[in-house]
Amino acid sequence: MRTATESRTILLVDDDDIFRNRLAVALRKRKHEVWCASNATEAVERVKLESPEYAIVDLRMPGQSGLWLTRELLEIDRDTRILVLTAYGSIATALEAVRLGAKGFLQKPASTDEILLALNSDFDNVTISSEEPPGKVPTLAHAEWEHINRVLLECQGNICQAARLLGLHRRTLQRKLAKAPPPSA
Repeated sequence: MRTATESRTILLVDDDDIFRNRLAVALRKRKHEVWCASNATEAVERVKLESPEYAIVDLRMPGQSGLWLTRELLEIDRDTRILVLTAYGSIATALEAVRLGAKGFLQKPASTDEILLALNSDFDNVTISSEEPPGKVPTLAHAEWEHINRVLLECQGNICQAARLLGLHRRTLQRKLAKAPPPSA
């Protein structure tokens, strides 16, 4: 296991410029070499030049998703350790990220310390940040949100196909997806 003072190369991929830049500054202050990309295509181009030790990947970005990027990064270099970070986390997407090869999953907001803790732990297990105490029953709204995300994942992000399977109009589904996840209890 690495110590907190060991430097590492980290690819940081997030479409939120402010978040990406602040996290990059915080990681650089801790003596890590950070490469930034605002989307999956840009990240793949950067990694083709030189592969990082670690990648912190946002799940939802315009264009290709973080799940697609996870697959691509691991095709380029199987040794890249990937942490998926998202504000739209669900158990289904966390499991899918791990199935594809990600070593960890954190729900936003996650502090720099939480992210580094996940990196320092060498991803011994999947980490899903949640304020929900174990044993609580999710609300109906949260269960619906989980189900919608699971169906969307099975449709590989195809909104029209997912809307048909869910019996919703495409625009209704898009509005539901644009909202933050409802509280689970």
